[in-house]
Amino acid sequence: MVSRVIPVEPFDLVIFGGTGDLARRKILPGLFRRFRAGQMPEGSRIIGAARGNLETSAYRDLVRGGIQEFGGSESSDGDSLAAFLDSLQYVSIDATGEGGWQSLAGLVRPDVIKAFYFSVAPSLFGALAERLHMHGIADPESRIVVEKPFGRDLDSARALNHTLAEHFREEQIYRIDHYLGKETVQNLMAVRFGNILFEPLWNNHYVDHIQITVAETVGVEGRGEYYDKSGAMRDMVQNHLMQLLCLIAMEPPAQFEAGAVRDEKLKVIRALRPVPAHHIVRGQYDADGDQPSYREEAGNPRSFTESFIAIRAEIANWRWSGVPFYLRTGKKLRARHSEIAVVFKDLPHSIFEGDQARHRNILSIRLQPNEGIDLTVTIKEPGPGGMRLVDVPLDMTFATALGEDGKDVPDAYERLIMDVIRGNQTLFMRGDEVEAAWAWTDPLIAGWERRNDVPKLYDPGSAGPDDSLMLLHREGRRWREIKG
Repeated sequence: MVSRVIPVEPFDLVIFGGTGDLARRKILPGLFRRFRAGQMPEGSRIIGAARGNLETSAYRDLVRGGIQEFGGSESSDGDSLAAFLDSLQYVSIDATGEGGWQSLAGLVRPDVIKAFYFSVAPSLFGALAERLHMHGIADPESRIVVEKPFGRDLDSARALNHTLAEHFREEQIYRIDHYLGKETVQNLMAVRFGNILFEPLWNNHYVDHIQITVAETVGVEGRGEYYDKSGAMRDMVQNHLMQLLCLIAMEPPAQFEAGAVRDEKLKVIRALRPVPAHHIVRGQYDADGDQPSYREEAGNPRSFTESFIAIRAEIANWRWSGVPFYLRTGKKLRARHSEIAVVFKDLPHSIFEGDQARHRNILSIRLQPNEGIDLTVTIKEPGPGGMRLVDVPLDMTFATALGEDGKDVPDAYERLIMDVIRGNQTLFMRGDEVEAAWAWTDPLIAGWERRNDVPKLYDPGSAGPDDSLMLLHREGRRWREIKG
C-alpha cells in the first residue's frame, strides 16, 4: 500500500542544533524519508546551524552517517541519499552572540516557506527568537518549532511563552510532542469521531475506567543529570501522558481544525480534579546484579527523584464523572510498551453463570511496539463441551494493514515536520494548554516535596513498585500486563 502524497510548497528549514543527537537520530532521517516520498519539492533546502565550525561538505558527511545508522532500509538508496544531501547547507552560529547570523541571513530565501526548528536547550529559545528578528531572517509567515521541556513549572512556562510571544504570534509557534505524530494516536480520533459504533459508548454509562501506560526498558543512562532535575512527572506526565489523556477524553470538536481540537483538549485539562496523595505512587528503580540503580546512574546518592509514577486521575464533567483514569509511566520496566486501554463495564445482566459471566470488552490502542488497535470481544470457544466463552481480539496492526512491515507508515517526526511546513497546528500544543497542564501538575509535585515523600524502590524488569497495584486493587481493578 502506497501512502497518498500531499504536495507542499518549496521551503527553507533551519535546524538549530543541527549536529545534535535529535537531529541525527530523528529529524534528518525523517526528512530523508519524506524526500523519498516526494514531499520535499524541488528547490527545498535544509540548513543545519550549530556551534561547530564545519564546512557544508563535512556536515553532509555527518548527516549521511546519521541516515545510514538510523534511517532504516531506505538509507541504502544511494541515488536518493545523494540528492537529499545536495539540499543541505550548514552555517556555524553563536546562539547568544552575533557570530554566523549574517551568513544565515544570506542563506535563507525571502520567497519560500521558512521554518526554524529549535532543537536546543530551552534556555536558548529566547536568544534565537530575538536574533531571527534582529537580523531580518524571520517574517510574519515564518514558523518556529520548539522541543520539550517547555518549562519546568507554571511560572517558567509562562515566562517562556512570554519570551516567544515578543517575537512570534501564537499561530507561528509549534510546540512539538512526538507522541501526537504517531499513527495510532491520530487513529484514535478517527476511531472515536469517524465511527458511530464507539462515540455513543464513550462516557461514564459504559466505560468502567481507562488506563494509559508508557513503559520503558531503559534507564536514565546518559541523561541522568537532566532527568534528576525533572523526574517522570515533568518528563512524561505533564506532556506526553497529558496529551494522550486529552485525546481520549475530549468532546468532539466542531471540525477537525487546529483551533477547535485544541479548545477541546484545553477543556479536559481544566476539568481535571486535584489528586489526593493516596492516589499517587512514585517509584525509583533499584540495582539488580550488575545493573546500576537509578541513584548510581543519576550520580546522586541521595536523590528522591521518581523514575516511575502512577496516578489515579478524575475528570469533573458530565461525560466522565466517576470514571477513573489511571496513568502510569516508568523506566527499567518489564517491556517497552505504550498503550491506552478503554475498559468497558460489565453487562448489566449476564445469561451465563460463574466464570462464564465475567468478560469485558476492552479497546486497546497500542502506541509501541507494533502500533495498532484491537477490540477484545467475547465469543464461544470452538468445539463440543458446552458454552465455554473466551475473549479474542479484533486486531488491526498497522504494519500488516497499512503496508508491508509498516514501511509506508511515516514516523512521528516525519509527519509533524511536514505539518509545520503545511502550517497545520492541529497536532501541536498551544501555549494555554501547556500552562494549564503545569497548573494541574505543580500542586502534585509541591505536595510530595512538602511531605518529603521518598519513592518506593522497585526491581528492574518488573511492573514497578507494588504500591502501584493498590491504586487499582482497592477498587477491584487491575493493571493490564506490560508486555512487548
